[in-house]
Amino acid sequence: MKRVGLFFGSFNPIHVGHLIIANCVVAKADLDELWFVVSPQNPFKKSNSLLHEFDRLDMVRAAIGDNPTFQAVDIEFQLPKPSYTIDTLTVLQDKYPNYCFHLLIGGDNVAQFHQWKNAEKILDYFKLIVYPRPGQNIESLQNHPNVQVVDAPLLDISATYIRQLLKDGKSIRYLVAEEVEEMIKSRGYYL
Repeated sequence: MKRVGLFFGSFNPIHVGHLIIANCVVAKADLDELWFVVSPQNPFKKSNSLLHEFDRLDMVRAAIGDNPTFQAVDIEFQLPKPSYTIDTLTVLQDKYPNYCFHLLIGGDNVAQFHQWKNAEKILDYFKLIVYPRPGQNIESLQNHPNVQVVDAPLLDISATYIRQLLKDGKSIRYLVAEEVEEMIKSRGYYL
């Protein structure tokens, strides 16, 4: 059975922090693949600064390049908005019944996980991989049998910070993949 990690996010834009965490999680959680699931609209976030979903998907594809372990996935583009994780997981499990899906979440999401639609069902039917975030407490999920906490670098890089740098006319070099920086500049994103 193929073990696939699902890294949900708006990736607005995808940055090196996402890529480093994804790479660490694949190794530490013994995953066969990791899919970057680009979310058109997160129910917990306002969408006014959100780049179009296809542009964000393009940036994810550019960032992961030819890494055979990573995939950019647009499954949520066809689902009702806002996207709820349980609905996406159900669609993926129906589509790929022989895959074992692991949901990757940051420690910053643990505190509000109980507010997610059908959070208990997610924990009952799917594996959860939690990576620590600076200053976040993950104790509430730490001892659940379907939860694995992986040691990943504590990176405090945010897409919000990168968008602000762009608005201020500052460099984002080393914060995003070169291909993503090129795409942002040539297409005038976030200006």
